Amino acid sequence: QAQLVESGGGLVQPGGSLRLSCTASGFSLDYYAIGWFRQAPGKEREGVACISTSRINTYYADSVKGRFTISRDNAKNTVYLQMNSLKPDDTAVYYCAIGEFRAIVAGVAQIWGQGTLVTVSS
Repeated sequence: QAQLVESGGGLVQPGGSLRLSCTASGFSLDYYAIGWFRQAPGKEREGVACISTSRINTYYADSVKGRFTISRDNAKNTVYLQMNSLKPDDTAVYYCAIGEFRAIVAGVAQIWGQGTLVTVSS
């Protein structure tokens, strides 16, 4: 069964860092762009970052540019989201998803993970 599993969420103080991981099972990530999304309580889902199959193209939401970095390790079938200088507004459930690069940037994906909660609070 093809699935994505996120990990690495938790509670962190403002200004701190976390690294989220998204590991695929049942299929290879090699052929897909991968994106990270988040949804805060009472808010719509927001695209955070996306990386193409070749790693040449990346996308970041304005709200995270300069603070978050997306990367992928195809050998480990895993994608990462390094989050630095975290703010309380970054508090949300973070999801990874796969698909075609431009579709993901538009919010459309083929397979979604179950999400991992990130809480930024003192």
